[in-house]
Parts: sequence; structure tokens; C-alpha cells
Amino acid sequence: MNWLKRLFSRRRIYGELSEEIREHLAEKVEELVADGMPRKEAAAAARREFGNVTLAEEDGREVWRWPRAENMIEDVRYGLRVLHKSPAFTAVAVLTLALGIGANTAIFSVVNAVLFQPLPFRDPGRLVVVWHTPPQKSFPGVTKFVVSPANYLDWRGQNHVFEQMSAVGFRSFNLTGMGQPESVEGRAVSADFFSVLGVQPVLGRGFLDEEDQPGRGNALVISYDFWQTHFGGSKDVLGSQIKLDDKSYEVVGVAPVKFDFPFQAKLWVPLAWTEKERAVRGNHGYVVIARLKPEIEMKKAQTEMDTISARLAQQYPADDAGWGAVVLGLNLQMFQQVGPALLVLFGAVGFVLLIACANVANLTLAKALGRRKEIAVRRALGASRGRVISLVLTETVLISAIGGALALLLAHFVIEAIADFIGPQLPLAVQIGLDGWVLGFTLTISILTGFIAGLAPSWHLTKTNLNESLKQGLGKTDADSSGGRVRSIFVAAEVAVSLVLLIGAGLMIRTLYLLRNANSGMDARNVLTVTLGISSEKYAIVAQQNGFFNHVLEQIRALPGVEFASAVDSLPLQGGSIQPVAVEGQPVVPMADQPEVAVRLIAPGYLRVMRIPLKQGRDITEADDANAKPVILVSESFARRFWPNENPIGKHVKLTFLPGEASEVVGVVGDVRLNGLSITEPVQSVYHVMAQNPQTTFMRLAVRTGVPPASLTSAVTEAIHRVDADEPVVGVQTMEAVVDESIAQNRLNMILLSAFAGLALLLASIGIYGVQAYAVRQRTREVGIRVAMGAQPAEVFRLIIAQGLRLATTGIVIGLAASFALTRLMASQLYGLSATDPWTFIGVSMVLLTVALAACFIPARRATRIDPVVALRYE
Repeated sequence: MNWLKRLFSRRRIYGELSEEIREHLAEKVEELVADGMPRKEAAAAARREFGNVTLAEEDGREVWRWPRAENMIEDVRYGLRVLHKSPAFTAVAVLTLALGIGANTAIFSVVNAVLFQPLPFRDPGRLVVVWHTPPQKSFPGVTKFVVSPANYLDWRGQNHVFEQMSAVGFRSFNLTGMGQPESVEGRAVSADFFSVLGVQPVLGRGFLDEEDQPGRGNALVISYDFWQTHFGGSKDVLGSQIKLDDKSYEVVGVAPVKFDFPFQAKLWVPLAWTEKERAVRGNHGYVVIARLKPEIEMKKAQTEMDTISARLAQQYPADDAGWGAVVLGLNLQMFQQVGPALLVLFGAVGFVLLIACANVANLTLAKALGRRKEIAVRRALGASRGRVISLVLTETVLISAIGGALALLLAHFVIEAIADFIGPQLPLAVQIGLDGWVLGFTLTISILTGFIAGLAPSWHLTKTNLNESLKQGLGKTDADSSGGRVRSIFVAAEVAVSLVLLIGAGLMIRTLYLLRNANSGMDARNVLTVTLGISSEKYAIVAQQNGFFNHVLEQIRALPGVEFASAVDSLPLQGGSIQPVAVEGQPVVPMADQPEVAVRLIAPGYLRVMRIPLKQGRDITEADDANAKPVILVSESFARRFWPNENPIGKHVKLTFLPGEASEVVGVVGDVRLNGLSITEPVQSVYHVMAQNPQTTFMRLAVRTGVPPASLTSAVTEAIHRVDADEPVVGVQTMEAVVDESIAQNRLNMILLSAFAGLALLLASIGIYGVQAYAVRQRTREVGIRVAMGAQPAEVFRLIIAQGLRLATTGIVIGLAASFALTRLMASQLYGLSATDPWTFIGVSMVLLTVALAACFIPARRATRIDPVVALRYE
């Protein structure tokens, strides 16, 4: 620490050294005077004997000096003075970098929280998800699938690569007896679920093995938030009884804060499979998570699961033939949908920062060229090339450091906006904000940006001719024109990068437009949807379940403003059940080889509510009840696949998972985009009758209205509660809102990418304007001569405009070439157009060229007003 103390106490130490030298000289003078020498001669003699005082002081100071540190401090002080003297330059440069750094900080905070931060589990790197891989002839294009109970149990019993393996099923419970009835997201899990994740409840315990047995699965672990909102955080919660789906559960534990795995879970109960359920091999519905043993790598685990899958396929060919398994990291699986989009956005803001760097480099170069004489004098006095570079780099790093501080303020507001938009779609453990990693990232890119922005200008200054620079006057030509080519390269690069971002934004805008106008196969306008699940304990038999839903629909249909009401188990665009079927006219094959199609359960009138066209045959009616022969509707794509060139009406389809005889096809309906607007491939679908289903406890009501649908929310809720006041009403939203949700990720990508592209366009236009304004100033004398010799203002105007357009055109050509390569990286985010869509490329190029023209207008107009008399006197 002594060197640090000496570094910041130099003035005092130097002063003490000077005082000591003066005292030494004074003593020598007094000694000579005492020997009889006159004082004046004695002083001269003492100085001659001592030598050069100034040189002695400098030699003495070298003992305490730290040249590099002191030079850096002096450079910083000098840089601050220079920036203070040029407030306009400093403000523009700082704001430019603040925008670029702030955008990068905001997106990095999201990327860091979602992709880079470890999951809040013990040793999360060893956690994996094990999926089924279905046979491609039944599931073309599907690479992973949920797991059946029997296969999970075989995997768990036969593997040697996992410490533990747990199955998770998704459940939704009706909570009663605690005020207003409500629907609560829950999960049914195997007993070792919490130990697999390495999660210890903050209160109580997890599940015991005996609680995962048939008839004993009434234990319950609640989330921390549920504990706070329903029990006020009381520690007496353990042992409390909660009624879920009219069945009592005992609270045995409270999960840690922000634990909601799998996504948005609030309650966990044991699976407690019966012997019949444990034997199910063909019906898949569970997610399997596992923990690798410490010495096992992912590749070895995959090899063993391949071996087990092959063995099971031989043992159970009817169910497992063609089914494999794939082992994937849990972290990647949790964020696989948002990950690619975030990386695209991260690359986009990186481009914005490059443009900001180029702009500041341009500004710095223009300013530095005006200091050529100063730099030449420094070089002539012995300053090294590295010293000159250090001087300029210090100024740009100071600018970027100040810009980085301002960027944190800007990023704070951007992060809040992003978090508000996507936060509800992320697990509670993912916290988007400014943490140590984000601050470190901002500091790093701020310093790096300063170096990048200052490197080219400083290097250019060291390459200039000293003689020419020393001859340079101090008049208006001080800026010199030798940096013009470098500045033009910067601007062309800005335009190229801006074009890449603008084309990316243009592709996203067109994607969103095409999605919004895509034919979904139904009419989402004026439809209100309500999620309604009932207790299988309270409504134990099929007749009671159907009676409840039919009574509810009758009540709703009688409401003023309601045109008609029906129900479906899964709304369009939100996915749903996929089941194997045996089709009349097709070869009889084991269930493992049966084709899989989308199966939807509907009530009469569903086609009318959703306005799905009936292409052939008839719709289902109230007469198609439990006592009638089973009937179904099929989609056009289903009919085309299985009965090409045949009449599908009267054909029969056996739904493998349903008991009883095959169902007769009574109608063919139009294809509907069941899995999302962006899935253009027709979904082969079967519509089964609700009244003929062996169990119906969960349906989505769909109500077509003649008034704004949201205005009927209260009336529909009251109608449901008139039938059963204990049934919670959740998920009330318009069908148009469902459509919006299906493209929410596309909309977010479009908004962010467009914002960054707009920022890039602004920075590029500023760069073009700056270069043209600078060029006009440099060519003042030339323009004056042209005017004096008869050039018209229009000719001068065209001269300046042409120069700017050459720069813009060069950048556009380079940008188009780069875009053809880079936009392919976002192909998975697009819909209805290719990554090299020519109309987007042409349209964006024209927009950028127009902006470049506008940026050149003011400098060109200023050039037309140059007075030739004044210009000819211009130095």
C-alpha cells in the first residue's frame, strides 16, 4: 500500500524534496559565508558545487515515480479537460454509446437470467429430461414425446446411469372450502421428485415412498406463495387439511421460495398409481426428469437408454415397437423455445453497438484530425506512437465509461418493460434485472467499446506526416482531409449493419402480419372462452358429468346477447390430445404402429360457435348421446390421408384409448390450426362427441356473442354458479386473446428487433449526416471556386447528394450480401416467407436509401448557400 500512498501524495513528497534541497543549499551558503566569502559569491559557489537544481529534483522524483500509473492519471485528467471543452461532441458521443450499451445491457440481462444462470437446484448440470422418441411413420417430424407409466417404471428399474428418476404429471385442482372456489395448478409426482432435484422444503418434508402407493396419495406439498396467500405464512400449516377436487389432502411440506417447477406449479401430490395405471404402456402423459450419476456423461446415458428402449420394443412390440428415448439437459429443455429468439436479439443489439462504435469513431477521428499539430508537436518532443494512441484511447474510454453509466439507467427501464411482458411466461426462479453479472458485462463492454471506438482514430493520427502537420496552420483547415476515406468506410459499415437489422425487423414485421391474417380455419371474433373443470369425486359417473356441462350450456345459451354456446376439451391454437387410431380400410397393426391424430372432444354446436365449415355430411346433434351409436367428425386432411378418392361418410374409426366399438364418420369439417398459427401443416383431426366419452371432467366453454364478448363475463360466471356454486371459473378470455397469445413471442421479437433496427437506422443517419457536413466544411474552398466559375446551386446540391448516396449504396450492397447469410439464422422465427424474401430486401433497401437521402439534404442545402467571396478566403 506504500506505493499507492506515494502515488496520491506526490505533491507533498515533491515539495519536501524541494525544501530539503533548498535547506542544503542554504547550509552550504552559510558555511561559505562563515569562511569569509561574500553572500552573493557564496550562493553562486554553492549552486556550482551542487549542480543543476532542477535536474536534481527530477532525479530525486524518479525514486517515487510510477510512470505508467502517473501517465494514465495525467491522461485521464487531460481527457476530462478536453471533453469539458467540447460539450457538444461529448454529449453526442456519450448519448450514442449509451444507447448502444444500454440496449446490449437490457438484452444481456434477459439472456443471462434465462440461459446462463444455473437452475436453483443442487448440482443442476447433472439434471436431465428423458423423453420418448416416437416412430416417425406415426409422428412425422416429432422428435420427442411424453412417457407412459409402464415405460417410466422400466427405465427406472433397468438403468445404471441415473441416481434417481422421477415422473411428473400435470394436474389442475379445484380448491374448495377456503373461501371462493378456485382452480389451482398442481403436479402429480413420484415420491422422489424433490430429492431428484435436490430441493429441500423450507417447512416439513417431501413425500414418503408409502405415500406413493394406491389409495394413500393424500399427502400435499404447497408452494411458498400458496402458503403465504392461503395460510398467512403460519407454521401451523403442517397437518392442515385441504379439499382438492372434493378429496382431502394433508399438508406435509412447504416448497422453497420461488420454486414452481415444473412451470407455475403451486401444489404437488404423489402419483399413487394403481396397479392398472402402472401397467399402461401405450398412453403417454408424463414428463421424466433424472439425475446423472457423478461419473456418467450424457453420451453414456443416451447409449444405455437406447439399449433399454430396444429391449422394451422386443418385449412389448404391440406398444413399444419404434419407440426410443432421448436424454437432454434440463436447463436447455426449460428454455428451448425462447432461447433461439433471445440469441437472435442478442446478436441484433451487438450490431447496434458496432454502429454506435463506428459513429463515435467517426466523431473522434474528426476531432482528432483537428489536433494534428498538437500531436505532431508531441511526437517531435519525443512522445512515442504508443503514448499518442494511449492519449486518444483514454478520451474514448472516458466517453464509453460515462455512456456505460448512463446506459445502466436506460437499461433499467427497458429491462422492466421486457420483464413485465415475458416475466409471467417464465418460472419464478428466473429473475430478470441488474445483478453483478450484468454490471460486469456493462463495465466490460463499456471499456471494450471505448478501445474499439478510439483505436482507428488514434492509429490514423500516428501515421500522419510530422513535417506536414508541423507546417499546418491554426485556421479553418486545421481539420485536414486525410481522414475522409476512413470516415467513409465507417459510414458504409454503419449502413451495412443497419440494413442487416432492418431486414431482420422487416422479416419479423411481415411474419406477424401474415400470422395475424392467416386462415386459422375458424372465426375468432365475438367468442368468449371459459375454462371449467369439475371434480371426479363429486361427479363420479358419466351421466352426472354430461348433465353438469349440458345444464351449464343451457343456462348460458339463455343469456341475452348470446348467439350460441358449446364446449371443447382444447381450444384451437393451444394443442391438445394426440391419440392412436385404427382406421377402416387400413391394415390392422399393433398400437405402437397405429397412426396418431389429434382428438378433440366437443359438444353439439361447436362448429357453429367457431364457424368451422362443414364440408360433407352432417354435424353432431343432441341426439348423439350416450345411448346412440358412436359417431365422429373428421377433418379434411384426415379424410384425404386415409380415404383418398373415397367418400369418408359412413366409414369407421376406432379410437384406441376408448372402450367400445368403432365410431362412424358422419361429417367432414375444414382443417383448423390446432397447434398454433405458425404451424401450417394441416392437423389430421377427429372430433369425438362429449356425451359418448367415458369421462368428461374438463372442458373449455366457447360462447359466440352478438355483443362485445368481454361484457358477458359476469353473466356467464353467474350462469355457471347457478348450476354449481363450488365450481371455479378460470381462464375467461376472448378467442381473439387466445390468438394473440399464440403469436405473443413473435410480437415480442418483432417489437424488440424493430426497436433496435430503428435505433441502428437513427445512428446510421447521424453518421451519414456527420460525414456529409464534415465533407462540405472541408470542400468549402472547392465549392466556392465552382460557384465562382458558374456552377449553379442545383449542381452543387447534386454533387453533395451524390457523394452521400455513393456511401449509402456501398453500404447497402455490403449489407445485402451479409443479410443473405445472416437472416438464415432466424429462419425458425419466420412464417409464410423465406429468410431471403426479395420484397423485404428490396423494400428495406429503398427505405434506407431514402433515409440516407434525407440525411444528406441539410449539408447539401448548406453547400448551395456558400458565398464564393468568403470561400475563396477560406484557409
